[in-house]
Amino acid sequence: ELCLCTTKLQMVAVRQQHRFDQDSLERYLSSRLPGFPRQPAGALAVRQYSSGQSNPTFYLQKGGQAFVLRKKPHGPLLPRAHKVDREYRVQKALFSAGFPVPEPLLYCSDVSIIGTEFYVMQHVKGRIFRNISLPEVGPAERSALYLAMIETLALLHSFDLQSLGLQGYGRGPGYCKRQVSTWKKQYDAAAHTDIPAMNKLAEWLANNLPPDDNGESLIHGDFRIDNIIFHPTEARVLAVLDWELSTTGHPLADLAYTTQFYFWPTSIKDLETPSFEELVSIYCRCRRISTTLPNFNFFLALSHFKMAAIAQGVYARYLIGNASAENSHEFANIVEPLAERGLELSKKSSFSSTQHSISGELFHQSRKGQEILLKVKQFMKQHIYPAEKVKIKYYTEHRNTEDKWKKPALLERLKELAKAEGLWNLFLPDVSGLSQLDYALIAEETGRCLFAPEVFNCHAPDTGNMEVLHMYGTEEQKKEWLEPLLEGKISSCFCMTEPDVASSDATNMQCTIERDGNSYVINGKKWWSSGAGNPNCKVAIVMGKTKNSSASRYKQHSMILVPMDTPGLKLIRPLSVFGYMDEIHGGHFEIHFNDVRVPVSNIILGEGRGFEIAQGRLGPGRIHHCMRSLGAAEAALEILCQRAAQRETFGKKLYQHEVVAHWIAECRLSIEQARLLTLQTARKIDMLGNRRARKEVAMTKVVVPRAVLKVIDCAVQVCGGAGVSQDFPLAFMFASIRTLRLADGPDEVHLSTIARWELLDQSKKLTAKI
Repeated sequence: ELCLCTTKLQMVAVRQQHRFDQDSLERYLSSRLPGFPRQPAGALAVRQYSSGQSNPTFYLQKGGQAFVLRKKPHGPLLPRAHKVDREYRVQKALFSAGFPVPEPLLYCSDVSIIGTEFYVMQHVKGRIFRNISLPEVGPAERSALYLAMIETLALLHSFDLQSLGLQGYGRGPGYCKRQVSTWKKQYDAAAHTDIPAMNKLAEWLANNLPPDDNGESLIHGDFRIDNIIFHPTEARVLAVLDWELSTTGHPLADLAYTTQFYFWPTSIKDLETPSFEELVSIYCRCRRISTTLPNFNFFLALSHFKMAAIAQGVYARYLIGNASAENSHEFANIVEPLAERGLELSKKSSFSSTQHSISGELFHQSRKGQEILLKVKQFMKQHIYPAEKVKIKYYTEHRNTEDKWKKPALLERLKELAKAEGLWNLFLPDVSGLSQLDYALIAEETGRCLFAPEVFNCHAPDTGNMEVLHMYGTEEQKKEWLEPLLEGKISSCFCMTEPDVASSDATNMQCTIERDGNSYVINGKKWWSSGAGNPNCKVAIVMGKTKNSSASRYKQHSMILVPMDTPGLKLIRPLSVFGYMDEIHGGHFEIHFNDVRVPVSNIILGEGRGFEIAQGRLGPGRIHHCMRSLGAAEAALEILCQRAAQRETFGKKLYQHEVVAHWIAECRLSIEQARLLTLQTARKIDMLGNRRARKEVAMTKVVVPRAVLKVIDCAVQVCGGAGVSQDFPLAFMFASIRTLRLADGPDEVHLSTIARWELLDQSKKLTAKI
């Protein structure tokens, strides 16, 4: 596999060839670096990062503070290489402009301190992926990480050099010509054997320079995913590293270098990442340029030539004993394959072959998503629809008994069948391997039947609670609660809303969570705790206030796990929804907590993190209800059309009356519009993460319930008296969907959010024009 850095990021003892006087460094930093701990003396710890092929990089730690030092290697170096002063300058400019780089703190040109020039920068905590396949994360997060990367690249190329104060940073026009010459010289200086393909590729590049070789954008020169620090839990770029090769030139050189792995002759092309075309589309949209990329074959060939020259240089440093990476001896083996692939790409004039074609569909499910959707449809037809009447009969017969909250044996059998067919926990990307876009169409299918989501272990509130534990739970919490939830052995409820305050503003919350020794004590009232009536409900996630008067109003709340059998927890009463008790879903209960005591280890993420968790919980899960609701709308429209075709009034079928025909048409319009918005939101969550999709999420949560209610209302009207009776599911569907306009926040809160983001977007457009 032609991957230059696939090892896990780790630190090792400082290598023999890179050692320096640590006492001298500590004395220098104590006198020159503001904020550097001066006591205790001689306590500076230095470790070397094992990865990296160029300038040795070190982790410095003293007095609880951490820094990163980057220096030139010792010994003879290739000409014009390892310019740490340029790295420091460009990082300084970009940090001041708000671009994600570690803050550069100090540059030292005095080689007497540690033997070479060096600079010190902020230590950024986050994730670095050394394997471009990102095996540590699921497909949905992998896509989001790649898209965050490409957006960051587009942002870099959008900067004006003058505004950054980097005039004269590069060498002016003629970047491509210089690149061919520079890397040819670097290769010749490092070559240990003759490789004809490198000579041929260099010759082709020199004879096929792009006509627009006058660009002077700031470019990174080595922009790839293993030079990026991502947020620990979000698909967000915190810092771009390794600016040694940065200069001014043609931005397509960076884009080609970043995406070149799509064209390597290996299995890398089969990764579940955004396609090459998707990344290019995002890049061009962010930069507001055409997706037509002239001479892209030149830039891809140049990238392969450059990569081969770098690999040759790494091997040359290995031979003289000052290479930074442990696997530097392996780099000689990839020079020739890279050069040969570069020659192949030089002959391509287009990159829209079947291998890299853009799907004609606006929202394209992955192959796995399509397969699962087909299996779900078949399962629904074979097992769930035939069981629908049996299950409804069970709840009708037990409506006035205590057994009404129990799950019928039929449901448990269906769940075992679904699990056996792999149709289980489909909502959670890291478990199912499905993106939110994949799941949107699957969830819509399950939404056609009231109890179907539970059959696939994809029902609220368990889905949201499992998301919380998956993202924020400790290993112990996951083992005790998440694992049995994922296995379907237990269920859960979520306690947030309160009867005595306006809960649309969650800061009004009165329930308290107070520390008492090794325990937390919970006191307060909650209601609309869905699923609490289910005898299998074993745990509640409770949100309440923890005392911290100095914190902001959004950092005074915490979430904690409370077993349902804890003394002091009492189910007060089930709440009806438009007269329905919702036995199917375990009811909606008012719960009181009177001196409920649980271990300190039950707190989730830590005190004051409640709102942070709530936002995470209401991430992808915020539109799962909307996805399922579209299935209910389709079911209601089917009932409407069937009734309109069966009944006659005033001498003709109902559908022949123009008003009913228009209702049918309007319903179809509403469903299609709502579905498109839902899919767009799901796609944006996949690409950019929950935070960047907040506006679309809010729009979806307003539009979808309104649209679905309109369809159900038309179906009720066409069905007449039967439509509001127990003979059709329409009345219960209406009650459930109407609740959604309150359940995940009232429409008015979402509308305020949409307005705020729209005003912000418009202000950015105005600023860009100015």
